[in-house]
Amino acid sequence: MSSTTRPYDIVVWGATGFAGRLVADHLTSQYSPDSLGVALGGRNEAKLEGLAEEVANETDDWDDIPVVVGDATEPATLRDMAAQTDVVCTTVGPYTTYGTGLVEACIETGTDYCDLTGEINWVREMIDRFHDDAVAAGAKIVHSCGFDSIPADLGTKLVQSFAQDEFGEPCDVVRVYLEDGEGGVSGGTLASAAELFEAAGNDPVARETLSNPYSLAPAGERHGVDTSEQRRPKRDAIRSIWTAPSPMAAVNERVIRRSNALLAYPWGREFRCKEVIPTGDGAGGAAAAGGIAAGLGVGTAALRSDLLRRGLRRFVFPDPGTGPTQAEMDAGHFAVRVIGRGTATDGPFTVVSEIGADRDPGYGATSQMLGEAAMCLLRGETDTPLDGGILTPASGIGDPLGERLREVGFTVTVDEWSQGADKPV
Repeated sequence: MSSTTRPYDIVVWGATGFAGRLVADHLTSQYSPDSLGVALGGRNEAKLEGLAEEVANETDDWDDIPVVVGDATEPATLRDMAAQTDVVCTTVGPYTTYGTGLVEACIETGTDYCDLTGEINWVREMIDRFHDDAVAAGAKIVHSCGFDSIPADLGTKLVQSFAQDEFGEPCDVVRVYLEDGEGGVSGGTLASAAELFEAAGNDPVARETLSNPYSLAPAGERHGVDTSEQRRPKRDAIRSIWTAPSPMAAVNERVIRRSNALLAYPWGREFRCKEVIPTGDGAGGAAAAGGIAAGLGVGTAALRSDLLRRGLRRFVFPDPGTGPTQAEMDAGHFAVRVIGRGTATDGPFTVVSEIGADRDPGYGATSQMLGEAAMCLLRGETDTPLDGGILTPASGIGDPLGERLREVGFTVTVDEWSQGADKPV
């Protein structure tokens, strides 16, 4: 998306929410008003004006940050907002409840868009309803631009780009490992998780989305060699260690498979991927994997139960718009490693990428990932052939996002993997 007539480069939609404020802080601290036109968007003008003043006071360069008012329940206001900017960067969830009108407004106005959703039932709905319209409009609608699913999806793209450049062939098997992570969880994230399981209990399409590993692929392509995500402790075929199920696998694996399909299967139709949590070797690794699997099973069962889900939302989950403390975010960190295997004319090869940061993964790092995804869309920094559609980070942006993340302090590496080693060559 490029326009010389719109007053704003990026509108941070939902700026007064917890994640939205972090995105606004990141963009205004990383970029000057001479290089980036940012506006803060939402439905409460008084709160937006107060936030704009606070954000401006925290920087040396930003004196006057404009605001744009709209309402998710009033489509005309969303169209008016989207028509004023090149990119909409939204943190307003649950997206199942509040996201559809904004996607439609961006397509109608030819505006690029990025969000933080992990609600794959809603992403499936956007694909089925709007992909062709977004292609025709030349609007890039890029979902899942936070911890879900940039480290896994971009990490896979980096591995495959390296493999094709160095060995002339893609990896036919990829494993995503959630190596390390610590951080808090916001009310908005937990509300989105509850919405996903509630939808699955009431909507057959949502149930099919959760049960089919290829449910986010284009219509007619929703089948393949992969089975469902890992659900119990297993020994890993690549690293010979114990692994546990990952709570993010249901989202990230489907996003990766959609990337492969949208890019016209550069990794092959037999490409396989799995996401897991490595827990180490021996009895200790097996016990840790069993504990994680049991805890994840209990949590999933609770969210599937209408009664327990209502109780969690009422008495346990923090309110949407709230999040971890600054101390919790400052102490946070994460590392996601992607290892891929393939076979070239000279024999087998293994490639590894790693994306990590010394920041809380769900909020401190996620706000930066979303902000830099928006910057890539704004500047046209992509290496994919797709000019529009309902896209993923890898298919809508690609490798240039890795460079932007490096520039804001992330670890982003890719290299050949030494067989039997536990670190890149």
